[in-house]
Amino acid sequence: MAGRIRDEDIAAVREKSPIADVIGEHIQLRNAGGGNLKGLCPFHDEKSPSLSVSPSKGLFHCFGCGVGGDVIRFVERVENLSFTEAAERLAAGVGIQLRYLDDGRSGPARQPGQRARLIEAHKIAAAFYAEQLPTPEAVAARDFLVERGFDDEVAGRYGCGYAPSGWDALTRHLLARKFTPAELIAGGLSRQSSRGSLIDRFHRRLLWPIRDVSGDVVGFGARRLFDDDPIEAKYLNTPETPIYKKSQLLYGVDLAKREIARQHRAVVVEGYTDVMACHLSGVTTAVASCGTSFGSEHISVLRRLLMDSDAFTGEVIFTFDGDAAGMKAAERAFTDDQKFMAQTFVAVEPNGLDPCELRQKAGDTAVSDLVARRVPLVEFVLRSTVNRFDLDTAEGQAAALDRGVPIVARIKDRGLLERYSQLLARIVGVADPDQVLARVRGVIRSGGRAEPPPRRVPAPVDEAVASVEREALKIAMQVPAVAGPAFDALPDGAFLLPGHVTLRQGIAAAGGTAGAISGPAWAGAVEDQLPDLHARGLVHELAVEPLHTNLPPERYADLVLARLQEIVVSRQVAALKSRVQRINPEEQPDEHARLSGELFALEGQHRILRERAIGGE
Repeated sequence: MAGRIRDEDIAAVREKSPIADVIGEHIQLRNAGGGNLKGLCPFHDEKSPSLSVSPSKGLFHCFGCGVGGDVIRFVERVENLSFTEAAERLAAGVGIQLRYLDDGRSGPARQPGQRARLIEAHKIAAAFYAEQLPTPEAVAARDFLVERGFDDEVAGRYGCGYAPSGWDALTRHLLARKFTPAELIAGGLSRQSSRGSLIDRFHRRLLWPIRDVSGDVVGFGARRLFDDDPIEAKYLNTPETPIYKKSQLLYGVDLAKREIARQHRAVVVEGYTDVMACHLSGVTTAVASCGTSFGSEHISVLRRLLMDSDAFTGEVIFTFDGDAAGMKAAERAFTDDQKFMAQTFVAVEPNGLDPCELRQKAGDTAVSDLVARRVPLVEFVLRSTVNRFDLDTAEGQAAALDRGVPIVARIKDRGLLERYSQLLARIVGVADPDQVLARVRGVIRSGGRAEPPPRRVPAPVDEAVASVEREALKIAMQVPAVAGPAFDALPDGAFLLPGHVTLRQGIAAAGGTAGAISGPAWAGAVEDQLPDLHARGLVHELAVEPLHTNLPPERYADLVLARLQEIVVSRQVAALKSRVQRINPEEQPDEHARLSGELFALEGQHRILRERAIGGE
């Protein structure tokens, strides 16, 4: 059996494989002075770079976890390979034919390790699938791509292919090239049928080759095309294999990694076509997860490419669909965001279009503009959470605060707490942001557990407002003909004190002031509509209590009802201001303009009522 690789071949692999280039395929390296480079270590979690690389010596060392060695040792550790497999991988990349020794004598070439064999099988499979795409059978696959704006040249650039309908077309192709059934099953390219025969994993589907950060094909993503496909899942992916780890793979990272490092920005999208659309639109840092949700291991990959640390920060921009699933994805990303040192943003198209759909509808510029209009992830999550409630009511505002405060409290950067407490107060419509900040700090003091919300008690009614309400009701009971239609036209929310609300309802149920006759008959008619003795007692109390004025009844009624209307409109102005503040003018320019116009008109009405209410005093 062939043994170890010849020493001179190992030396050639080290010489022809610059350590900075190899390590630079996995992490972002920056100048550390003295001819050395530094980056975030891929072998342990860290916030500041402790991995040092010496290109002149061909060595690396992490001062955090102690791992170090030459270029072969790095590949061995980062890709979980044996020494021989790591050397074989590097040798294949630089075109060196390795020779092996057996008892000190030259022997036949050793068979490559499992990883190298599986990589080679996937390389051949990708070429095979790509050759099927122009065939007549694959017309549905080509139509799918063309309908989404991808021509033959683009399909070729991304290696798109087609899995033919034959049960074992790829399997026979690979067996003929001396791959074993065990290798095809281990690589997820073939599987055993119910009859025990070896068949292809993918049939009659459009395929995308999925590459690792170094550019090797390690798996495939397959899109359903036909209604009679027995597998209903829209997308199928290669199962977990020795080379396909979906929690660590990002589609498009091989094409985007250099731009991610250069721009200090990564754009995370949700699908293969979104990655293609973004790249073609100039957003060349786009990547997508492969058959799984974006998670912590994906974060580690991006952090290393971004050189995300205390000293070197970047941006991660998520694009989500505008539906409920997209909102859940954003909330999940917010949880993971605490593991990012980078600033994290969200870009959501207002109409819910994904980048591929947006490019089809509005062109390349629209995609790049979408990314440019990003908003901080925490702001997006706050707005999306708060907007589930009716913020035009006190109850809705209280519930929104109950949900929003714990979100702000989860922000690890304490320097941002005041900023986002103010934002939460503004979008909910709370006048005093310090109250929100105090609640946020209370949650933090409790160790992240949400404190019980303050007991909901009715807000006290200002004495001056209560007095105006009382005078209006006295006018309605004592001189209903003077109160007339103006009193009856007051909105339901004009009265706040519970007793006043009940009496107003009784007056309306008795037919209203416009048609009432003064005197005991009117008081009796109202009394008959009231539910209890306390409410009925208020009728007689207000019917005999003197009006607080020396003005003629007609003049006084006009002033009091104008003042009450002014109070009502002032509440409406405050509520509308809150709505305007909750709208992003860039995302909803028409709605923002409409509400701003309504606010302008309502403020004008408020000024008129104010002048009328103080006239003659």
